Amino acid sequence: MTTGCPCLDQPGRGALPTGGDEAPVCVVILVFTGIIRPVTRMDETVTEGNIKLVTTGQAASILGSSRQHVVDLCDSGRLGYSSVGTHRRVRLVDVLRLKEGEKAVGKLTRDQIRSLWLHQPVARRLVTDPERTLRRARVNLRRLTAAHSRGVAARWLGEWARLLDGPVDELLEAMTSRSERGCELRQNSPFAGVLTQRERARILANLQGLAA
Repeated sequence: MTTGCPCLDQPGRGALPTGGDEAPVCVVILVFTGIIRPVTRMDETVTEGNIKLVTTGQAASILGSSRQHVVDLCDSGRLGYSSVGTHRRVRLVDVLRLKEGEKAVGKLTRDQIRSLWLHQPVARRLVTDPERTLRRARVNLRRLTAAHSRGVAARWLGEWARLLDGPVDELLEAMTSRSERGCELRQNSPFAGVLTQRERARILANLQGLAA
């Protein structure tokens, strides 16, 4: 069998020279190629059977989010993953399915619009008074979690727990998103009591006036 290297294919030249002879240049290149190739292939898309796997960075690009958000999705169980060495790989089909859930709904129902209008000023309150707003939300979340330990509500409450402990900009986006995920989150909101009754009444009156 030939190697494609004229030095190694010649008789007596199949081993590295000894003594004072210098190593042929092509041998050195082959040695370093064998070392470098696994490193350059580390972040490429791989497959598991017939299923494509992507890196957490690639998944973040598809979702339009941060890499840490993808890691959090893996840790929370919302996105399954496999380990390739010390790196995580997620199934491309799962990432695309998750992205579908992030898409904006065609038209919000009246209840969804009402909930969105109430959460927009809560988001502003979070920016102006984050400590008090987050404290109220965490107290509410503990109470809600105790009352809903399983089922669909428990899933969304778990997502709120992750959001409350994560970056504020991601929390703000979730609170005011028109996506299916945003609508589901607001239906299980831990922000009751952040707005006063007078503030809520004024917001709902404005909404009703615009809808009339």
